[in-house]
Amino acid sequence: MGGDPEQEYFVDGVTESLTTDLSRINGSFVIGRHTAFTYKGKAVDLRQIGRELNVRYVLEGSVQRGGNRLRVNVQLIDAESGAHLWADRFDKPLADLFDMQDEIVARLANALNSQLITAEARRSERTAVPDSMDLYFQGMARSNMGPAPADSRQARIFFERALSLDPRNVEALVGLANSDLIHAISFVVDDRTQRLASAEAVLACALSLAPGHASAHASMGRIEIYTNRTAQGIAHCERALAQDRNLTNAHAIIAVGKIIIGRPEETESHVNEALRLSPRDIHAFGWMQVAGAAKIHLAKDEEALGWLRRSIEANRNYGLSQFYLAAALALLGRLDEARSAMQTGLSLNPTFTISRFRAGVGSDNPTYLAQRERVYDGMRKAGIPEG
Repeated sequence: MGGDPEQEYFVDGVTESLTTDLSRINGSFVIGRHTAFTYKGKAVDLRQIGRELNVRYVLEGSVQRGGNRLRVNVQLIDAESGAHLWADRFDKPLADLFDMQDEIVARLANALNSQLITAEARRSERTAVPDSMDLYFQGMARSNMGPAPADSRQARIFFERALSLDPRNVEALVGLANSDLIHAISFVVDDRTQRLASAEAVLACALSLAPGHASAHASMGRIEIYTNRTAQGIAHCERALAQDRNLTNAHAIIAVGKIIIGRPEETESHVNEALRLSPRDIHAFGWMQVAGAAKIHLAKDEEALGWLRRSIEANRNYGLSQFYLAAALALLGRLDEARSAMQTGLSLNPTFTISRFRAGVGSDNPTYLAQRERVYDGMRKAGIPEG
């Protein structure tokens, strides 16, 4: 809007880059940019576009420039009904247009991936005979609710059903592996080692079918990081980012790896990069918990409180953030608040103990082990059961 040629180039660049990035979503069918450009600036019936192009969803947007600020408005529309499914606005100080283009595309791609999963899950619930991908989307929608054991178990059922219909459904394989992985690292089960081994075997199968699957590489990296192969795990995540620059979870997994190799001072920058690319991400609560944990390792407990409270605000059903918060508060001598956080954590994860937490250390790095003693000490002072 406004007729500025520079803005026009910017809009075209966003459309072109976004088309490329959305095409990386496995199983997606994205109309090419040249076809999309033919609708630019025209008043068209979006349902007609859906029929003409045989697509389920249409993303439309506009750019406005006012003074030294640039505003990008976007909305996702159901092409069958014309219903608005999601809308967002990006309002930023005007800087280098190419840098802004990259950031806006990354944020849009991450937000749209989540929104499309939700929309497809709702659609598949109305399908009389769901196929393997329908069941995968329902599993992902349940998984995206958070790491609560009940949600993870239900997601796993959907992924297993999807694989019973199509054993070569790579997305369902990755979803199944991640269900076991989340259970293992959330300290809600005793068979942590077996869960991680099971997840690794499933991911190996997925990567044999799709060697370039970025999410599978990132998840494999996470398993390696939690099983004393941290350098290998970080390399796997870097490979995932080379394949999909918008894979924010890979940045967060590297952040965990930096704690485990005894370099927690580097963790915050990786978490901030993930948040820059996807500030309202459904997984952001976990990233912020990781940043808070790193601060406790560095004996920066006041800074840890800020990150951990942000994590809890983003997802109040994640017990691990409460336990880390309890530790940080106890280390600061704020024992009443620490015990309150501990009790909240145990209401979410009643089986959590310090011994179970210690058993999940997954590393023999001496710096990491020494720094982790501060966390145990804080948890003990907060009243978390020893186990």
